[in-house]
Amino acid sequence: MLFDSPLWNNTMILLGEATVLVVVFLVAMALILLVIALVSVRNGHLYLPRIMKPWFFLLEGLVKAICRFFGLDDRDLISFSIKLQNSMNKKSFEGVPVEKRAIFLPQCLRSARCPANLTPEGIWCQGCGLCTTGEAIRELLRMGYRVFIVPGSSFIKRMVKKYRPEGIIGVGCTLEVKEGLDLCDQLGIPGMGVVTLKDGCVETCVNWNEVLEVASLGLAPSSGPDDLHLPSE
Repeated sequence: MLFDSPLWNNTMILLGEATVLVVVFLVAMALILLVIALVSVRNGHLYLPRIMKPWFFLLEGLVKAICRFFGLDDRDLISFSIKLQNSMNKKSFEGVPVEKRAIFLPQCLRSARCPANLTPEGIWCQGCGLCTTGEAIRELLRMGYRVFIVPGSSFIKRMVKKYRPEGIIGVGCTLEVKEGLDLCDQLGIPGMGVVTLKDGCVETCVNWNEVLEVASLGLAPSSGPDDLHLPSE
């Protein structure tokens, strides 16, 4: 019978050995990616981004599983993924005219006493001065951005469908930014992410100068942000 033939047995042995080699190779690559990711986050420098991106997104689940196996916090991996996506999207984002860009801000940046109203276009800032969000929004509007304060998770998809921006900046906590950048990748829109300085639901903070620096990418100096020196609030 076929299953008892030497040819069949040899074929199964070769397939088994090949499978083991592939698994060992993938685990080894995942370990290498993990080391590079952790070193990149610790040193604040992204190493080999063009080589890393396809491998990282191919093996992201395996890398996270290894993190959990060793009891490591996978937030460093998420931070690395955000840096990687920003690096790869930067050139495309710079080529998008500012009038075709949108920026999404989380509502948690507002003051707890914020009087802003919820509208179909998101939370509408009244520039009350209780936080620095209003000043930053005024500057972003002056630069030509379409600015949204996000009231809920489905809001971004609705605004993207309605206005069809060709470049997006997302501000939020680590997980929110990662999910937003993944959504941009799915939609074929170059996205840039800026992570808030602390997580939370009320009165979080962000480095506004970093936000404005990202927003000015690809713009002429005269169109860039004024020297506001906004505090990280």
